[in-house]
Amino acid sequence: MSTTNLPAGTDVTKEQLISDFKVVIGDAEALIKATASQGGEALASLRAKTEESLAVAKEKMADAQEALIERSKVAARVTDDYVHENPWRAVGVAAGVGLIIGLLIGRR
Repeated sequence: MSTTNLPAGTDVTKEQLISDFKVVIGDAEALIKATASQGGEALASLRAKTEESLAVAKEKMADAQEALIERSKVAARVTDDYVHENPWRAVGVAAGVGLIIGLLIGRR
């Protein structure tokens, strides 16, 4: 699963997706364990396929999570470099953003 095809501004959405998917995987594992005592060749085969699919899904989600963390680290490094190279510009931008937020809060 590649995260490079998603827009750059969707990091929060990706983090929520990873979290939600982990819950789904956990629920599916619990369902498999709950039906373990039930017999039948077809059910055993289905259980094995489901366990294999879950293992693959877990691996892909781990890869996606690692990619997300790496992209976040790169963005933090780039931001840090920019602030070190342009400290006054960064202070001006932060002050401008603070002023706008203050004005918006003051209007309520």
